Amino acid sequence: MSKEVATLGGGCFWCVEAVYNQLTGVESAISGYMGGHVDHPTYEQVCAKTTGHAEVVNVAFDNDVISFQDVLDIFFTIHDPTTLNRQGNDVGPQYRSGIWYHGEEQKRIAEDTIERIDNDGLYRNKIVTEVTPASAFWVAEDYHQDYFVNNPRTGYCAYIIAPKVAKFRKQYFERLKQ
Repeated sequence: MSKEVATLGGGCFWCVEAVYNQLTGVESAISGYMGGHVDHPTYEQVCAKTTGHAEVVNVAFDNDVISFQDVLDIFFTIHDPTTLNRQGNDVGPQYRSGIWYHGEEQKRIAEDTIERIDNDGLYRNKIVTEVTPASAFWVAEDYHQDYFVNNPRTGYCAYIIAPKVAKFRKQYFERLKQ
């Protein structure tokens, strides 16, 4: 087994985590914060937009089952990478699109993927996803972990996350955990 970690920010971490936890080859998807200048930030601090952190998900996966390229291809279909500091109604730098790479190979793959998607014209606008080195990862508070699974009937989950997850499940049905 070849374990690897990808750190991805695609808006609200609840959405990103809900998708990756369903994929074959993914061992875990943990919501947290990265890219800021405060140690042990809280959700309230991150939402106040003063720490510099983004909501991210650390995705631990078996590279023999799902490649980093596959992880990124899915990432670019589950959020809008063309809106700066925004995903739908979620606005602020904590919702920025980002790939925090763990090694030069991940950096190369991320940059090549963005260039390919832009060149293919998949989106009307250019991708604004930041590609930066991974820094300290701060695990989000317990109530953020498995949020969609634990709170499927809350408004945000029912109206925002559920449609994204349904689209993902349909598009990647053959890659879902059994």
